[in-house]
Amino acid sequence: MCHVPCAWCWVLCHVRYVVTLRTGAAWERRGTAVRVASRFQASSSLRHVSTRHPAPGTRHSTRHQAPGTWHQVAIIPLVSVPRFFAPALDAGDETVLLPKDEAEHLMRVLRLGPGDTIAIFDGRGLEFLAKVVSADRRDVRVQVLSRVEPAAEAAVPLTLVQAVLKGDKMDDIVRDAVMLGVAAIQPIVTTRTEVTVAALVRGGRLDRWKRVALASVKQSHRAVIPDIRGPLTFESWLGEPQAAATLMLVEPGAVANAEPLTTFRDQKMPSDAAIVVGPEGGWTEGECAAARERGARIVTLGHRTLRADAVPIAAISVLQFLWGDL
Repeated sequence: MCHVPCAWCWVLCHVRYVVTLRTGAAWERRGTAVRVASRFQASSSLRHVSTRHPAPGTRHSTRHQAPGTWHQVAIIPLVSVPRFFAPALDAGDETVLLPKDEAEHLMRVLRLGPGDTIAIFDGRGLEFLAKVVSADRRDVRVQVLSRVEPAAEAAVPLTLVQAVLKGDKMDDIVRDAVMLGVAAIQPIVTTRTEVTVAALVRGGRLDRWKRVALASVKQSHRAVIPDIRGPLTFESWLGEPQAAATLMLVEPGAVANAEPLTTFRDQKMPSDAAIVVGPEGGWTEGECAAARERGARIVTLGHRTLRADAVPIAAISVLQFLWGDL
């Protein structure tokens, strides 16, 4: 009879990393961390098999053992292979050298080494399974095994033109927008933005946003790294080439004749699009007028006023739904 509550079983099945086998069983060391998706062959697969717990008072199918002993459990839900950015990757390469920072993350953070299976992507759409063949200090070389199909890119390339917000909110916007599939992010400084372009450059914010974007690409299983562009003033951005559809988001009632975003439900999908989101203080009348002169359509997200950092994520999600990407 199992005397450990099923809640503990749930923790075992969903939190600990295990090395899975084709036989339908997996082994884990209680009280010890097991390497993530470590030494399974590229041809093996991790399968999602649900684990049913017995009714109270009935016999449990597996006995719990004391900490430090080996314990056989059912296969847990899919554990992803660790993904690494390899910009030098080419489809014809047999081996690839990882960048220094990626190599350090592989060895020092994930504690992986020769024989471990990983995934590598080039940031331009290619992804492969690979096996670590050597790991010396900060130099890691991997052997390319087989092509992997990454997450599909959006049907309509979408650029987020985002006024820089206070504090670290921009980091969250970059992370979530990349995760949702944007093709590019253009930070802008508007009349009511509380920072200047020069201050953003001095503070190294662009490099930070690029690191955030890369981490989000890894998490979301994309193989294309979006273009995180250098910050511009609103006026400078207006002078840049515009997308086929440019949508400026405003608060409800802020601008006369603003259209609801659902207007685009039955319209033809554009070849590309840009959504323009303002700062916490909103847009000035002059900025809205200037955007309209450049062909932007003024739109709202309904009757409620959202936080500035929620607007881009909501707008991206709605447009992707309307264009069949969700």
